Amino acid sequence: MDKKEVLDFFKDLIVIFVIVFLIRYFLAMPFQINGQSMYSSYYDKEFIIVDRLSSHLWDINRGDVIVFKPHVSADKEYFLKRIIGLPGDKIKIEDWEVYLKKAWYVNYEKLDEKYLNDENKWYTFVGGSKAAHNYNLWENQYFVMWDNRNHSTDSRECFSSCSIEWRSNFIWAEDITGHVFLDLWYFNFNKFKFVQPNLWIDTTPRWFDSPSSFEY
Repeated sequence: MDKKEVLDFFKDLIVIFVIVFLIRYFLAMPFQINGQSMYSSYYDKEFIIVDRLSSHLWDINRGDVIVFKPHVSADKEYFLKRIIGLPGDKIKIEDWEVYLKKAWYVNYEKLDEKYLNDENKWYTFVGGSKAAHNYNLWENQYFVMWDNRNHSTDSRECFSSCSIEWRSNFIWAEDITGHVFLDLWYFNFNKFKFVQPNLWIDTTPRWFDSPSSFEY
């Protein structure tokens, strides 16, 4: 291999690196789900592709499933949750149900969250209490919750405990990495088929046909 061939090889390598970097940083980012916090919309070990571009160019919508940085600990860099409230909204959780008053609206509306399974639907609580808890969102703030409400912590309790210094019920726009774009699969090589290894649930790729968005 002569000098020109070596230089061409490294130029091609640099171009490939730059393209991969730009795609990953600005367009799309792969993730593997860790845990059952979004069960049964998404399963542990499933692979997803997150669209990074649209969340920066267009508005984030209520009902979108997003990946974001929670800033809660060094070993939990990203969370996967669903947006319930946008800036200016008011959220009320009472009697295990969720109510939303959109910005500039007069009345609260009870959410019919069809993506929740039977265990979680109509059973959203804060600290096990049926008492009313109110959340007012200001500019640039978002209220998010997991779909597996009974087995996770989220905006309701500041992602673990609101007593921790600097902890907030909300996330900010700059923390959002992107919106779930593609729902790929988990291929179990031990069984040589698409199946979750603990729950034995089918994980055949759903591509665009997944509950990554919902309109309230």
